[in-house]
Amino acid sequence: MKLKGIPHQKIVDTLSYERQLRHLQIELVKLQQWILKENKRVAVIFEGRDAAGKGGNIRRFMEHLNPRSSRLVALNKPTNVEKGQWYFQRYIKELPNPGEIVFFDRSWYNRAVVEPVMGFCTNKEYKEFLVQVPEFEHMLYEDGLIVIKFWLSISKDEQLRRFDARNANPLKRWKFSPVDKKGQELWDKYTFYKEQMFSKTHTSYCPWMIIKTNNKKIARLEAMRYVLSSFNYDGKSDALTTLTPDPNVVMRYYRSAFQID
Repeated sequence: MKLKGIPHQKIVDTLSYERQLRHLQIELVKLQQWILKENKRVAVIFEGRDAAGKGGNIRRFMEHLNPRSSRLVALNKPTNVEKGQWYFQRYIKELPNPGEIVFFDRSWYNRAVVEPVMGFCTNKEYKEFLVQVPEFEHMLYEDGLIVIKFWLSISKDEQLRRFDARNANPLKRWKFSPVDKKGQELWDKYTFYKEQMFSKTHTSYCPWMIIKTNNKKIARLEAMRYVLSSFNYDGKSDALTTLTPDPNVVMRYYRSAFQID
């Protein structure tokens, strides 16, 4: 193909991605078996702006896992009964049981960014949340529950491109909601609340990890590497690909000199 001038880099990149993805998914299966054997409780939270790739990441994580000891949590808006409860109550019910890994497609952090931006909570509720969440997560940490928090970072131009692609695809149009439409208009407001969230809820026991997601495929691989690198599970040394995440793609929020979102 090179000699004939046929573009081939995209094919090479796709084959490389598929190979690495397979190797990392094999490691995730090993990790899940270790979590089950050791009775660990693991929650992996995916947060980020709309179209940042939360669902796509989670799908690749869960693709080959045993559904008996892994779950996806993607809660709808609270019912009238839930609105009268302590804010964290409906999330506590979804936390992992011993031997289980749970993936959150958005989480209690709705109240840190989406709700104040869209006016879905009062200023008092928002401020109470920011005070309570570090204490809530510290209780989880002290009880042995492992929480990994990802913020998927996407640029404004890339978000718009993905919105347009969703609208053009009848199979993906359902993903586009009225809240999404506001994402571009309220970009700076989202940025303000995102930064407030990081400054108030990034802790040594429950840090925020930023993943740059303008390249979806690289983001998926590096998210997997970060999770795998966080555990000393059985058979880890036999991995057929590197398990060390790229620090230019995955980093603690304060280590990013330039944030794309």
